[in-house]
Amino acid sequence: MARSFNRQFQFVGSSKDVRSGQLWYPAADVFQTPDGWVVKVELAGVSAEDIEIDIQGNVLYIAGCRRDRSCAAGVSYQQMEITYSNFEKTLRFPAAIDNARVEHEFENGLLIITLKKGE
Repeated sequence: MARSFNRQFQFVGSSKDVRSGQLWYPAADVFQTPDGWVVKVELAGVSAEDIEIDIQGNVLYIAGCRRDRSCAAGVSYQQMEITYSNFEKTLRFPAAIDNARVEHEFENGLLIITLKKGE
């Protein structure tokens, strides 16, 4: 099944546009349903207003920024392992999705995008 899945989707790590700073690529799961597609993207700590979703042809592009809102003057870090910077995820589908109806929500740190087939 993994081979079939990889043939249908191409996960692209390249930038849509060039941005300065460190860029990270969140993990994503993609499911085909009878009505379309469901995409789950791991975005813990990212605010909904910091996310951009774009569809062009058969490509779904998700980008944004995870900000460190707990950082304040006078704070010194003991340990920092979480990446706070711009991110992006580009998913190429086997067919055009630009006529799909898009719904999205956050659930426990996951961005869940539902792409329902156009009529």
